[in-house]
Amino acid sequence: MESCCENVKAVRRSKEEKKLLRKQIKASHTLLKHEGISTVSQPTKSLVVANGGLGNGVSREQLQDVLGEVGEVEILLMPPHKPYALVTYRSEVSAQRGHALNGRQLQRGDQIVTLYLSYVNTVDSELWGCVDLPPGLVLVEEFVSPEEEALLLDAIDWTSHDEDVTVQKVLKHRRVKHFGYEFHYDNNNVDKDKPLPGGLPQVCVPVLERCVRDRHTEVMPDQLTVNQYQSGQGIPPHVDTHSAFEDLILSLSLGAKTVMDFRHPEGRSVAVVLPRRSLLVMKGESRYLWTHGITPRKFDVVPACDPKSPAAVTSDLSNHSNLTLSRRGTRTSLTFRKVRRTPCDCGYPSACDSQQPPAPPSPPFLPRSQTDACRLEAEFVHRVYEEIACHFSSTRHSPWPRVCHFLSSLEPGSILADVGCGNGKYLGVNPDVIAVGCDRSSALVQICSERGFQAFVSDALNVPLRSDTCDACISIAVIHHLSTQVIHHLSTQVIHHLSTQKRRQAVVEELVRLLRPGGRALIYVWAVEQEYNKQKSKYLKETRQQGPTGDSTDHNNQESKSLTGNTIDTHNTAQDFSGNTTDAHNTAQDLSGNTTDAHNTAQDFSGNTTDAHNTAQDFSGNTTDAHNTAQDFSGNTTDAHNTAQDFSGNTTDAHNTAQDLSGIATDCTKVHRETESPAKLSIHTNRTAFNSQDLLVPWHLKGGVRGGCNQGRGGDEAQAPAPSPVFHRYYHVFQKGELEELCVRVRGVAIQRSYHDQGNWCVILKKTGDR
Repeated sequence: MESCCENVKAVRRSKEEKKLLRKQIKASHTLLKHEGISTVSQPTKSLVVANGGLGNGVSREQLQDVLGEVGEVEILLMPPHKPYALVTYRSEVSAQRGHALNGRQLQRGDQIVTLYLSYVNTVDSELWGCVDLPPGLVLVEEFVSPEEEALLLDAIDWTSHDEDVTVQKVLKHRRVKHFGYEFHYDNNNVDKDKPLPGGLPQVCVPVLERCVRDRHTEVMPDQLTVNQYQSGQGIPPHVDTHSAFEDLILSLSLGAKTVMDFRHPEGRSVAVVLPRRSLLVMKGESRYLWTHGITPRKFDVVPACDPKSPAAVTSDLSNHSNLTLSRRGTRTSLTFRKVRRTPCDCGYPSACDSQQPPAPPSPPFLPRSQTDACRLEAEFVHRVYEEIACHFSSTRHSPWPRVCHFLSSLEPGSILADVGCGNGKYLGVNPDVIAVGCDRSSALVQICSERGFQAFVSDALNVPLRSDTCDACISIAVIHHLSTQVIHHLSTQVIHHLSTQKRRQAVVEELVRLLRPGGRALIYVWAVEQEYNKQKSKYLKETRQQGPTGDSTDHNNQESKSLTGNTIDTHNTAQDFSGNTTDAHNTAQDLSGNTTDAHNTAQDFSGNTTDAHNTAQDFSGNTTDAHNTAQDFSGNTTDAHNTAQDFSGNTTDAHNTAQDLSGIATDCTKVHRETESPAKLSIHTNRTAFNSQDLLVPWHLKGGVRGGCNQGRGGDEAQAPAPSPVFHRYYHVFQKGELEELCVRVRGVAIQRSYHDQGNWCVILKKTGDR
C-alpha cells in the first residue's frame, strides 16, 4: 500500500515537471516572437527570467534576493514595464544553479508569480543613449529642506475652508486649493479681475525669493495651485493655458516622489522622476508645447538608488541595470504661476489659445426646402470646386477600369456626353467616339479645354443639348452631391424626417433625355457600404503618407465627384470643421515606441492593446491591472483601480479633451421630437465607415492655390506660403438598393446591370423609348 502511494506521488511529480517544462518552452517562444530574445539549450553565464520583471510588479530588490541565493550576480537588467529580466552570473556554475530556480514562486503582495528561466548567449550591458529633457525644463533636487517642507505642508490646512483667503475643491482624483487667483477647470483659465483677497501664503515667500535669487525666475508669481495626490492618483496630460499664465511655471514636490510624463506633439516622450523636495522649472518649449501629466498608478519605475544627476530621467533612460519599483505615497505639489495680462505671443501658435483663428461656423442644417437645397449646394459644392479646381485636377489622372470598359464598349462614331466631367479624364479614354463634357465649374472646364477636350459650363440638372442625340452618357460620382431635402410631417407629436430624392432623380431624367432610344447611361455614386462581401474598399484599407500640407496622397485614385462631376479626394486627413486635425487624447508614443493615447495606452508583451493606465499582459496573455502589476504565467488575478471615467462612464482626459464637429452627426432618417432642432450635417472622418448618409467631407487646398491652374502664381517667391485653406463638400452617400430605387422611378428606362465597385454603387441604364 505504501509503495503504491509512493508510485502515485512519483507520477504526480513527473506531471508537474512536464507542465513546468511546457511553460518554460512557451515563455521562450513568447520572448522570441515579441522581444527578439533567443534562448539556447546549452548552459551559459546568462539567463532570461520570464515573469520576473517590473511589468509583473516584481521589484529589483525582490528578484536580486532570489537570484543571489545561488551565486554572485554580475548584471541584472530590468527593462521598464516588461514582464521579464536578464541576469548574468559571475560564473557558469552559478548560472546553472540559477537555471534550477525554474518554477520558483515569489510572493507579490497577495499574489504569487512563478519564474521561468532559460539560458541566453549574452546580455548586452551597454547603456542606451540618454534621452534629453524637453527644452526649457530644469529639475533642482533638495530645493527646500525637510524643515521647510514641514512648514509648507502645515500651511496647507485642508481642514480650513476660508473662502476669503483660498478656494478649495475636491476633484475626482485629487483635491486642490487655489491662492491668489482661482483656477477654473470648466474653461482652464482664471478670472483676472477677481483676485482672492488672501494672496499667497506667507510661508511661500522665502522659497520664491530664493527662486528669484537663483535666477529660476525674474518675477514673483501671484497664483498658487496646491494639488494633493493619494497613492494611485494622477492627472491627465495637459498644457497649462497660454492665455492664463506667463511663460514660467514653478512646481515643488513635497511629501513623496512621483514620475511625470512629458510628451511632444510629434510623439516623443520623456519620463522624469520628481524627487521629494525638488523644484521643477518649466519654460519655453517644455511649458508651451509639451504636455505633462502623471499616470494614475501605485508603483513607478525609478532608479534603484537616488540619482545624483539633477535630471532624473527614468523610463526613457534605458539604464535597465539600475531600475526598480517605487510605491507612491501621498504627494503634495505647489505650482506657482504669474497671471498673464496681455495675449500670448509665444512661438508655438499651434498650441496657443491666444493665437488660434476665430471659432469656425457651425455646420449647416439639412435643407428644408428647394431654396435651402440650392443654397447648400452653391456653398458646399459649386463654390468649393471652383476654388480647388487646380489642386483637385492634379490629383485626378487615372480613369477607373470598369468605367473604361464601358467606354471602350461603345461603337466607333458614338456620341458620348460626360455630365460632370471634372478635369475631363474620361473624355479621351475612347478616341473612336465623339465625346463632349459639361461641368458646373468654369475652372475645371478651362482645364478640359487646355487638355484639348470639348467641354462647356452647365448644371447637371439642365444640360443644353438636344434630346435623343447621345448614344451614351456617364455620370461618375455626381448625383451624390445633390442634397437631401427634409420634409416634416407632424403626427402624434413626432416629427418624421423623410428624404426626398427629386433633385437626384431629376439628374437621372436629364441623362435619359439626352439618350437616343437604345442608348445607355453609366452612373456611379458613393456607397455607405465601404465594406461589401467581406471586402473593404481601398478607401478604408489603403495606408498613405500625408504631405506637408496635411493632404493625403491619392495613390489609388479612390474618388467621388460633385454635382458638377468634380472629383474629390476621399483620402484627406480627418479634420474638424476648422480644418484642424483633432485628437481628443494627445496621441503620443509610449516608451517602447508604440503609439499611445493621452492615457498611456500601450501594447503589451503579446502585442495586444493595453488599458489606459499602463496595463500590461504577462507571458500567458492575461490582462493586468492599472498599476503596472501583471498576472503571472499561471494566470493569477490582479486588481484594478483608479480608471478615470467621465460622466458617461467612458475614460476621459480632464484636460485637452477635444471633439470635432462630427460628434453632432445625425441621421436624417431618424425620428426626432418636435422640440428638437433640425439635424445638422456631420463632418466625416476620412477613411472610416460612414455614420450618416448626409455629411461634409474636408479638402485641404495644397499650397493655397485656388481656382484654375494659372491662378494664384507669381509674386514674391521668398514669401512664406500661407496656411492651407480647408473647404468642406456636401455628400449624400447611397445605401444598397437606393440608386436602383431612384432609377426605376424614371420612365422609359430599364436597369441592365447594377454592381458595387470599390465603395461605389453603380448602374447601367438603357433607354427603352417608352416615355
